[in-house]
Amino acid sequence: MEAPTIRVALLSQWHVHAPDYARQAQSLGLKITVVWDEDPAKGAPWARSLQVPFEPDLGRVWDRGDVDAVIVNAPTSLHAPIIIAAARAGKHIFTEKVLALTVADCQAVAAAVEKAGVKFCISFPHRTMPHNLFAKKMVEERVLGDVTLLRVRNAHNGAVANWLPDHFYRRDQCGGGAMVDLGAHPLYLARWLLGRPRRISSTFTSVTGREVEDNAVSLIEFDRGAIAVVETGFVSSHSPFVLELYGTQGTLLIGGPDHRVSLFTDRDPGGVPGWVTPAVLPPALPSAMDQWVGAIVHGGPIAFGLTEATELTELVEKAYQSFAQGRQIPFDPS
Repeated sequence: MEAPTIRVALLSQWHVHAPDYARQAQSLGLKITVVWDEDPAKGAPWARSLQVPFEPDLGRVWDRGDVDAVIVNAPTSLHAPIIIAAARAGKHIFTEKVLALTVADCQAVAAAVEKAGVKFCISFPHRTMPHNLFAKKMVEERVLGDVTLLRVRNAHNGAVANWLPDHFYRRDQCGGGAMVDLGAHPLYLARWLLGRPRRISSTFTSVTGREVEDNAVSLIEFDRGAIAVVETGFVSSHSPFVLELYGTQGTLLIGGPDHRVSLFTDRDPGGVPGWVTPAVLPPALPSAMDQWVGAIVHGGPIAFGLTEATELTELVEKAYQSFAQGRQIPFDPS
């Protein structure tokens, strides 16, 4: 028996990843049935290119009989009301990060999703990648001893090369700049690798003079003295992804210009002293959208859902509080 076709509404092309998600949805066999956008001047042409109707009234999307699920790429400031309405209408939900700009909004979203019993997934692509899965394995197996410092850098030149859309610099839509968007990836990696944070301190600047930051660093303290250095920005050309883990008994270096994974450990080096490159990395996890579809059709697992989404927003919210107040911001110890 063939699995039923999932009929999907695309909710906005605001985020730069929206066209990629549309293509991925089609490649997975999902049927796009309608497009909505907060800006009809952008949404209507997108709908025509996909050969589906454009619906300017979001409320009418919920009433359509040919929408089982939604892919949300709307302005971050609109995520909470859109996702809550989708859940109440019984639609499965896939969303671009971040889920919302406050933990309170995330909690309202979670309550609506859980009450409706729909499937929810947020896009955390770096948690599906073999090199980052290897880093997680090294932490869990204590191959580096006690982790003392994590550094993750994820940056590009979108602001200086002017390929990011202007609305990515609107505080009212984004809630911030580089840290809330591109910095989300190192933030959720830090939380995943090091556990519960204790306090955070941020320094943000605007190299291009826009109203939001385009150059940003946050320092996060975790339990047992571990520190994470989260670096991001829209003003760095030729800046490769970097993840560095330092511990009491070893070091793991990932990324750089050659995308290499290098390990040096004092614990059971297997007869190979010094720096080694693992011969085999863990297999990649299914993409976030693959996981979402698998959960809808087969009840499969989703590795990053409401809990992980809320944890990311907590980091983002406190990172911006730190910069605005010029001080360290503690996390609730509970």
